[in-house]
Amino acid sequence: MRFDVITLFPELFGPFLSHGINRRAFESGQVQVHLWNPRDFADGNYRRVDDRPFGGGPGMVMMAEPLWRCLQAVQEDRAEAAEARAPVVLFSPAGDKLDHAGVQAWSDCQGAVLVCGRYEGIDQRFIDTCVDRQISLGDFVLSGGEIPAMALLDAVARLQPGVLGDEGSHQQDSFNPVLDGLLDSPHHTRPEVWQGPRGPMPVPDVLLGGHHERINRYRREQSLRATARLRPDLLQAARAAGRLDASDEAFLRRQGLL
Repeated sequence: MRFDVITLFPELFGPFLSHGINRRAFESGQVQVHLWNPRDFADGNYRRVDDRPFGGGPGMVMMAEPLWRCLQAVQEDRAEAAEARAPVVLFSPAGDKLDHAGVQAWSDCQGAVLVCGRYEGIDQRFIDTCVDRQISLGDFVLSGGEIPAMALLDAVARLQPGVLGDEGSHQQDSFNPVLDGLLDSPHHTRPEVWQGPRGPMPVPDVLLGGHHERINRYRREQSLRATARLRPDLLQAARAAGRLDASDEAFLRRQGLL
C-alpha cells in the first residue's frame, strides 16, 4: 500500500520512518510513504503557502492553490506508478475519531493521500472540493497534522504481516476483536519480585504456575477489571453485543463491577 503525505515539514518523518520495529514495514515497502511539500508548488521567491484570513482574525490560513497543485502532482505520480486512486484524508478536529476498526480498515486498503494542515487551518474551498475524509485523534488541537499522520502510519504498519516479532502480538491489543473490544490485561516480566518504591512487589502467582487455562482466565478477568474501571463504555458495549459469557458476568458481579 502507498501513502502520500502532503506536509510543510517532511523532515519530521525521517526519524519516524527509520526507527523502531515498525520501520520493517516502511523499509520493506509493505507500507510505502512518499512525502510532498506544498511549498514546492507555490509561486514567488518566498514560495508562500499561507495568507491572512478574510474577515480578520488571528493566525494565517494555508492557501488552496499550492495544496491543489501538490495534490495534482501526487495523483499524477500515483497514476504513473499504476496505483489506484486513493482517498484524500485531512487530519482535523472536525473529523471522525480514529479507532481500532478504522485502523484495521486502513491497513487493508490501497493507501491514501494524507494532508497535514498547519497554522489556523486550510482554505475551506480546498477541503470542500478535494478532501474525501477527515480524521481526528480526539477532542484536542495539535499544531499540525504531522503527528496524526504518523499515528495512522504507525498503527497501520504494525498490522502488516511480519512487522511485529510475534504474529499474535497485535491480536492481544486493547480494542482488538479477539479481546471482544476490551482493554488488554496487565503485563509482567523479570524479576519475579521487584523492589519498588512501595516495597517488594511480586508477580502474581498464577502467571508463574504454567497452567495455561488458569493464566488465560486470569488475564481475561484482569481485562474485564481494567475495562470496567477505566473504560466502562467499552464494557457496556461488549455486554450489549453479547460478547461476554456467563463466567465473565459472574466475575463482574462478584467484584461489584456491574
